[in-house]
Amino acid sequence: MQTDKELDARGLNCPLPILKAKKALADMVSGQTLKIVATDGGSVRDFQAFAKQTGNDLVHQESTGGEHITVLKRR
Repeated sequence: MQTDKELDARGLNCPLPILKAKKALADMVSGQTLKIVATDGGSVRDFQAFAKQTGNDLVHQESTGGEHITVLKRR
């Protein structure tokens, strides 16, 4: 999946992946996509709640090999 920006949040625990994603999204324009790669298992639920609260679209989520990939689309 092609994305506009990628954020490496491996090794970071809650709430750092969310905070870094929020900062990255603030620098993007509407419609751009952000791919976040995290190792914190809680990030899956955190990004679902984050998308709902902020109005950004949760485009994709998958977990493989201990990594949790989330793709958000900037509102």
